[in-house]
Amino acid sequence: MAVSNRKRYEIKLRDRVLELGERTLIMGILNITPDSFSDGGRFDDYDRALAHAFELISAGADILDIGGESTRPGSAPAPLELELERVLPIIREVRKKSDIPISIDTTKAEVARKALEAGADIINDVSSLQFDPDMVRIAARSGAPLILMHMLGIPKTMQVAPSYQSVLSEIIAFLEERMRYAVGNGVERSQIIVDPGIGFGKTVTHNLTIIRDLDTFSCMDRPLLLAASRKRFLGAILGRPEMERELGTAIVNAFGVAGGAHILRVHDVAFHREAVRVAEAVRDGCFSA
Repeated sequence: MAVSNRKRYEIKLRDRVLELGERTLIMGILNITPDSFSDGGRFDDYDRALAHAFELISAGADILDIGGESTRPGSAPAPLELELERVLPIIREVRKKSDIPISIDTTKAEVARKALEAGADIINDVSSLQFDPDMVRIAARSGAPLILMHMLGIPKTMQVAPSYQSVLSEIIAFLEERMRYAVGNGVERSQIIVDPGIGFGKTVTHNLTIIRDLDTFSCMDRPLLLAASRKRFLGAILGRPEMERELGTAIVNAFGVAGGAHILRVHDVAFHREAVRVAEAVRDGCFSA
């Protein structure tokens, strides 16, 4: 297996610097929704969501990604007030007890603004600033790290016969254009993280090509996030439901480590910390306790 050289980056948070590249960071997923594809309905209650947040932290998450709107294939947007009601109390309570970097997974500028005020550190916008024209202003004004993801279309229709002439080059061109737009509106390029968008307007073959050739994305000279956890292409390959795709996810993430991913977004933090530890030992060809 080819191993990509992984460049190191420093991302500025509100009170410190986040080092990317020395080791692979684990981003734990907290979906406070009734309809997310994998864990929808499991944590849409405040007490269960808060308990799970601290479970992810205790398991060793490096970043906590909190979202109050499903972006699964076929989903519709959540109303603004409902999304705020879901995420803000959790962010505030986590911030009281932990200094873990918190990412707000939203496409709405007002949600991002209030989440940052409540203690979030990072904006994770799967629309790459396309769904809300005010999002780029919030990102620029706050100086918060910004994750830009590739998606073909919108969640409601993105899996209706997705097609590319060249999936890798088209994703890179899209992300480069979105970065130019962000920088042109005041966002520092050094604060941007890119995500090729596994499962967002891609067939099984598209997803596998992205994972196999992940090192191609290093040409953008930005930290790379890989988010393949439990996704449908794994179900297509394995014939297993969402909650039984952890092993498949771990294999994909091992390829991600070899291909230069800086951050892996996962549901089961403890499981994938172990998988990443082994993958990094193999990547380095050595291990020291």
